[in-house]
Amino acid sequence: MTSQQTSSPNAPVVLITGGATGIGAACARMFARAHWRVAIATLSSTRAEAEAVQIECQALGMDAAVVELDVTDDASCRRAADWSEQHFGQLDALVNCAGVTRFIPHADLEALPSSEFGRTNDVNVLGTFQMIRACRGALECSGRGAIVNYSSIAGLSGVGSSVAYAASKGAVIALTLSMARSLAPLIRVNAIAPGYVAGGLPSRVLDPEALAAVEARYLETQPLKRLLQPDEVAELTLFLVNGPAGITGEIFRIDNGLHLNG
Repeated sequence: MTSQQTSSPNAPVVLITGGATGIGAACARMFARAHWRVAIATLSSTRAEAEAVQIECQALGMDAAVVELDVTDDASCRRAADWSEQHFGQLDALVNCAGVTRFIPHADLEALPSSEFGRTNDVNVLGTFQMIRACRGALECSGRGAIVNYSSIAGLSGVGSSVAYAASKGAVIALTLSMARSLAPLIRVNAIAPGYVAGGLPSRVLDPEALAAVEARYLETQPLKRLLQPDEVAELTLFLVNGPAGITGEIFRIDNGLHLNG
């Protein structure tokens, strides 16, 4: 765990899982620009990327720390939450960006082993729950506690990279609704359901040719002929944390209008 003090000790604090790359890294930078201190949680394998994001946040004048985290390990979740609260002196928001997927045709049931279904569920659903549980106490003490979970349009429509991924993201929606009810009134809980995001998970699991084909398909089928950027999703995340105090238990879709195709 590394950090560097650069900002006001009174600035609010956010813990971001999956903060080394993609949307998670964009969130870290977005929150730092908005004068939040940032705990960037990541696997040891992506620590170098997380430290690069940390430097970017510090260059914006905010304290940032890297904390190693495996969301599938409850003890790791509790250590990361406790360390972040102790280091910063508080914890005001949790952003659950950590996620995994593989591209497996939905109709090819035999191509989806139980181990892959379990791996996807363990990271995307169990990991989200364990981080909420680990951070609950600190968020309740905050006076402004907020959680943003990451679902997907796959969780709303049963599409996406695999059946396992769609099922896990649907479960995140149910988890969000349950937690919004259970953790009120001290903590607000919302979820974002992005469509395809450039630089997101697909860019880390597909080869360049397959990735180009996926992006071309989305550019053709989305009413807004463009690709979502990580900063757009990060901006929505910041709004849900900083925004109106009456928003909880909502699922916010951002997909360039893809849902309009039915």
